Amino acid sequence: MNASSTPAATPPAGTATGTSSTAPTGVREVVRSAADVNRILAVHGSRGTKSKAIILLALGGIFMDAYDFSSLAFGITAIREQFGLNGFMTGLVNASIMVGAVVGAIFGGVLVDRFGRYKLFMADMVFFVVAAIGCALAPEEWSLIFFRFLMGIGVGLDLPVAMAFLAEFSKLRGSGNRSQRVNAWSPAWYIATGFGYVVVLVCFLLLPIDQHDYLWRIVVGFGAVPAIVVLLVRRKYMAESPQWLADQGDLRGAVDIMRSHHGLDVELDLPAGSRVQKKESGKWKGIAELFSPKYRIRTIVALCVSVFSTFGYNAVAYGTPLIITTLFHQGALTTIVSSLVINLVFGAVGGILGVAIVNRFGARRITLVGFVLQTIAIGTLALVGVPANALVFVAIAMLALFVFAQAGGPGANLMSYATLSYPTRLRGVGIGFNESAKRLFSIVSLLGFPILSTAMSTNVFWLIAIAPLCGALAVALIPWDPTGKDVDAED
Repeated sequence: MNASSTPAATPPAGTATGTSSTAPTGVREVVRSAADVNRILAVHGSRGTKSKAIILLALGGIFMDAYDFSSLAFGITAIREQFGLNGFMTGLVNASIMVGAVVGAIFGGVLVDRFGRYKLFMADMVFFVVAAIGCALAPEEWSLIFFRFLMGIGVGLDLPVAMAFLAEFSKLRGSGNRSQRVNAWSPAWYIATGFGYVVVLVCFLLLPIDQHDYLWRIVVGFGAVPAIVVLLVRRKYMAESPQWLADQGDLRGAVDIMRSHHGLDVELDLPAGSRVQKKESGKWKGIAELFSPKYRIRTIVALCVSVFSTFGYNAVAYGTPLIITTLFHQGALTTIVSSLVINLVFGAVGGILGVAIVNRFGARRITLVGFVLQTIAIGTLALVGVPANALVFVAIAMLALFVFAQAGGPGANLMSYATLSYPTRLRGVGIGFNESAKRLFSIVSLLGFPILSTAMSTNVFWLIAIAPLCGALAVALIPWDPTGKDVDAED
């Protein structure tokens, strides 16, 4: 399909128009095609303050995703007691956000490629605000399940567009490249999770004991506050991705944003009457293309990394409070502090380390090492069983090792595989499909873990250890590494 080179439509709020923005001195780059846009951004990436603000806002969206996912983790025990839930209903409350995430991801991936990153990015925070307030006020389990489902839709919509922004507002290689920026989602996720436990700890210490039943409601409802802040700030700084605009045939709009947000000295040079080729994107058939000969291997290994890392994460990291309270027989304060330290220290540090070393070692090698460490950690937990005395510290240390390996290895790089394996026109579809598949397995683990842990106690860790072991085998056998690959140039 062709699109004539007509003046660009009115850019979104926060996007400068025209070419009057002050650009840095140096060699002026000329744009004649979408390939030129990709080439220039691959070299220069985000140079302007506004472009870096978009990176921070994308990470802010991920912060909200993580907070909303984890905000109910500590309170699930209290919810089970207050609402009189059995193992299945407890798992359903946990998994409802994943069901929503499946719906949001599969539609969000297609919509973000069809209508652009900006529009979807501006819309998804509404889900977080409404859902957080609804969860906090839920009178019984089915209302809670419904609003958790809405929250999941918001997460599913947000992740494909956030990942697309992190990739498309970054350069290909060097410091601050696409692999590092995409992997930065991991420390953002664990910092948000740790922040959630800080809120839990503060409320736990300040509230009278007879009001601790309200603790989970306060923590969940608090998620609406940063969501509103992020939504308001986004309106000021966000702009559309120049790579997506170029793929849509809007080279003029792409050049404007490259000048206003990237700080690049670029000039549009199109002969009169020329036509710009528009790449087909945002179609359901894009999912089928993920399994075409060109992308099949990439899609398979991306799914393996996502599915096997997420299965273990949701059972262990997301279920940390349940494990420490129910399987390790520890009190509320020990559970809160242990969960906080595991996420805010070991998770965040592991994620930051993964960002720092991905350029040197590549996503594939780091992911493989992470899966191996996770297998060792879960195997040790299975051997320890119900810990007593000093073994309690060993068991909690293994949970910390698991989260550390997840944050720096497969947990970080699952987004690299899903985001950086496909060109701009397929990026949203690729992320959305990967996310929806990942969340389906998350539902299985969240529904199954409370039931299996009740029936098998600590022997459940033997089953969980199979997931990282399979992940290590898949990465070892499939030699695809998305680090530093210019997939748009391939396209």
